[in-house]
Amino acid sequence: MTDVSAPHPTAAESGAAATQRFVTDKPASLAATPKERVDAIAREVLAAVHDTIRKHRVTYEEYNALKAWLIQVGQDGEWPLFCDVWLEHVVEEVAHADRKGSKGTIEGPYYAPSAPELGADATLPMRDGEKGTPLLFQGQVRALDGTPLRGVKCESVHADDDGYYSQFAPGIPQWNLRGTITAGADGRITIRTIQPAPYQIPTDGSCGKLIAAAGWHAWRPAHLHLMISADGYLPITTQLYFPGDPHNDDDVASAVKPELMLELTPAADGNGRQTSYDFVLDPA
Repeated sequence: MTDVSAPHPTAAESGAAATQRFVTDKPASLAATPKERVDAIAREVLAAVHDTIRKHRVTYEEYNALKAWLIQVGQDGEWPLFCDVWLEHVVEEVAHADRKGSKGTIEGPYYAPSAPELGADATLPMRDGEKGTPLLFQGQVRALDGTPLRGVKCESVHADDDGYYSQFAPGIPQWNLRGTITAGADGRITIRTIQPAPYQIPTDGSCGKLIAAAGWHAWRPAHLHLMISADGYLPITTQLYFPGDPHNDDDVASAVKPELMLELTPAADGNGRQTSYDFVLDPA
């Protein structure tokens, strides 16, 4: 049965896991970026900060509070969370503005590569007695001209019915509700899982302190993460959302798009709900 007595994750634990995952999976260096571009972007960012300081007549007390908070973000390991919640949606918007196929959105800090291979008709790994409403997801992946794409990889992950992700919360098996689905010749995929819950980003760390100080909320609407890739095509990283969620209109991460909303119907077998969503990939 699901271990409902498992301790809740702390911001420090989630932050450390997200930071380590980023460092391991996505090593990056400014050395690969031309000096002229670093100079232009850094100068404009700093100028925007300077303008904000002047406009609001920031005091030394507020400046020192900012310094202390920036230091604490690093100590909490929450820079990946901060960037993915408040910055990534604009980077994604700019990076994919010219695509003609399906819409993408942010990856967020809770992705983990190398999820188990499950074929084209998959049931995501779950605990015995996994809480939540059963969900059947079906879709097809096509090229811009409508041709079904064979062998497409679809990595699927989402939070559980308590709003927690495996590998980023204690007491959850490593690959719980994570899997890699490979489309057949018809480009179709089927995923059997449970409907995820909305959740709050960690609020007991530095990001939570910012949210409280600003009077914001910390909620993300329920969503399915899907990362879709095929040889010769641009990959899509997206999240699909559920109608009626109270935070579809005020997602703390600003990642919801109308094109990413699912339609739910009762499952044909009477067990839970079902939905479908097709993807169109741009050529690389």
